[in-house]
Amino acid sequence: MKELFKLLRRFVPPYKKYLALNIVFNLLAAVLTLFSFALIIPILEMLFQIREDVYSYMSLGHGNSLKDVLVNNFYYYTQQLIATQGASATLAWLALALVVMTMLKTGATYMSSYCIIPLRSGIVRDLRNWVYDKITRLPIGFFTEERKGDVMARMSGDVAEIEYSIMSSLDMMFKNPVMIICCLGAMIAISWQLTLFVLVLLPIAGMAMGKVGKRLKRTSLQAQNQWGVLMSNIEETLGGLRIIKAFNAEDKVQRRFRNENQRFYRLSNQVARRQALAHPMSELLGTTAIAIVLWFGGSLILGGYSGMKAASFIYYMIMFYSIINPAKDLSKAMYAIQKGLASMERVDKILSTRNPIADPAEPSQLPALNNAIELKGVNFSYDDSRPVLCDINLTIPAGATVALVGQSGSGKSTLADMIPRFYDVGSGSISIDGTDIRKLRVHDLRSLMGNVNQEAILFNDSFFNNIAFGVEGATRADVERAARIANAHDFIMETPDGYDTNIGDRGCRLSGGQRQRVSIARAILKNPPLLILDEATSALDTQSEKLVQQALDRLMANRTTLVIAHRLSTIRNADIICVLDEGRIVEQGTHDQLMAINGHYRRLVEMQSANTVNTPA
Repeated sequence: MKELFKLLRRFVPPYKKYLALNIVFNLLAAVLTLFSFALIIPILEMLFQIREDVYSYMSLGHGNSLKDVLVNNFYYYTQQLIATQGASATLAWLALALVVMTMLKTGATYMSSYCIIPLRSGIVRDLRNWVYDKITRLPIGFFTEERKGDVMARMSGDVAEIEYSIMSSLDMMFKNPVMIICCLGAMIAISWQLTLFVLVLLPIAGMAMGKVGKRLKRTSLQAQNQWGVLMSNIEETLGGLRIIKAFNAEDKVQRRFRNENQRFYRLSNQVARRQALAHPMSELLGTTAIAIVLWFGGSLILGGYSGMKAASFIYYMIMFYSIINPAKDLSKAMYAIQKGLASMERVDKILSTRNPIADPAEPSQLPALNNAIELKGVNFSYDDSRPVLCDINLTIPAGATVALVGQSGSGKSTLADMIPRFYDVGSGSISIDGTDIRKLRVHDLRSLMGNVNQEAILFNDSFFNNIAFGVEGATRADVERAARIANAHDFIMETPDGYDTNIGDRGCRLSGGQRQRVSIARAILKNPPLLILDEATSALDTQSEKLVQQALDRLMANRTTLVIAHRLSTIRNADIICVLDEGRIVEQGTHDQLMAINGHYRRLVEMQSANTVNTPA
C-alpha cells in the first residue's frame, strides 16, 4: 500500500478536483445504502408483527440524541401511516421509498465512477508523455546500455499493464473503503460488542490475502522483464531480417524466440493462476467470516446476552455482508495493483534515471563561433575499464575544415560526439570561443551544429517534413532551395507527390545516395555555424558519391567543418588533418605535411591506394 500511495502522490495532484468529487459521491452512495437497507427493519417487523410499541413524536434536546429522535420519529410516522391508510398501503410506501433510495444510491455510484474516469485516463496519458519525454531527453549512452526492445516494452506493455491493473482499480480503492467505514459505523451503532469481534476476525483474512499478493508482484516483475526480452528479440529480428535470410538463420532465430516465448508462457501462467486465486479465496474467507458472525451473534441473541432484536440482527448481517463484498473487491483490486506495481517499477527505472547531460544552473551566453573550438586534455571512457580518448588537444579554427582519420576503433566518432555533448568528457574541457560547452544550455549548444552521418537517419514522413525537421517555420521555397543545393530536387520531383511524397520507414523507398542527399538538404536548411560529417560518403557507390560530395562541398563552403573521413581522397584539401590511433592524436597537419612525415597517415593513404588498385572491376 505504501508504494501505491507514493505513486498516487506523484500523479494525482493535477486531478484533485475529480478525486474530491469521487469521494463525495462515494460517501453519498454509502449513506444512501445505509438508509435504504434500514427500511428493511420496519418492513420485516410489519410482516412478522414483532413491533408492538406505541410511539409519540419526539423533539431534539432534553437528553434525546439525534439517533433516538430519528429512529423514534420514523416509527411514529410509520404508525400514523398504518393508522390512516392501513398496513398494506404503508408496506407499499416503504417499498417505494426503498426503490427511490436505491435509485439515488445507484445514481451517486455512477457519478463517482463518472468522476474517476478523467483521473484514470489522465494519469495514463501523463505517464506515457513523461516516459516519452524522458526517452527523448536521456543521453545516447543510456541506450547503449539498454535494449531498445525492452525500452519499447516498458513504454507500451508496462504502461498498458499499469492502466489495466492500477488505474482500473482506483475506483474500488476510493469507493470500497468509504463503504466499509460507513457500514462499520452503522454496525457499531447497532452492537459495538459484536463489531469488536468482527474487527478481530477481518484482519486475519486480510493477512492471508496479503501474503499471496506479495508473491504475485514478484512473479509479475519477472514476467514483465521477460516481455521486454521478447520485444528486444522482435526488434532485433526486424532490424536484421536481411542478414537472417542471407545466412539461412531463420531456424536459429525461431528457436531462440520460441525458447524465450515459452519462458514468458510459464511466467504468465503463474501470474494468471495467482490472480485467479483472488476471487475464490476472498469468497471462501468472506463466507467463513459471515458464518462465524452469524453463529456468534445468533448465540448472543438466543442466550439473551445481547439487546438486539431479530430484525436489527438481520440488518446488522446485511451491513456486514455489505462490508464483505467491498472487501472482496478490494482484495481483488490489491491483487491487480500488485501486478501493476511490478510494471510501475520497470517504468520508474526510466523516469528516475538521472540525465548527466544537464543544463547549468546559470548558463552562459551562446558564443557566435567567431574564433575557434578548443579541446584541451580531453579524456573519455564508456565504462571506466578502457580509455577511448586519451589527452586530446585540438584547435578547430572558425571557418576551417578539420578532418579526423584513423583505423576503426581509434576514437574518431567518439571525439565528434563530445562536441554536441552526446557524451560529456571524463576530464579536460571543450570550449567555443573560450566558453566551456558545459556552461551552455544543451539546446543552445546543439543549435550551432548540423550533423550528416554515415547512415542517413530519416523518418517515415514526407520529403518536406524530413528536410524541414528541426527548423520551425520553414517554407516550401526554403526547403526547395536546400534540396537544389543538395542535388536532391530532381529525384524528389520525379516522385508521385513531389515534396509531399512519403519516403517510407527510415527512407526505405530511396537509394543510399538519395537518403544521404536528403539528410544534407536538412543540414543546409538549418544553416549551422558548425558542421559535423561522420563518414557521409563511405557507404555510397562512385556515382552517388560524386553527387553527394558536390552537395557536401556546397554545404561546407565558408563554414567550420569537422569531417570523419573513411575515404582519404575526400579530405586532401582539409585545413587540418588529425590522425588518431588508439584514442590519441598521433599526427596533425595538412595532407602534404603529413605525407612528408612518412608516418601513420602516409601508411593509411598507401593502404587505401593499394586496395583501390587491387579491387577487381
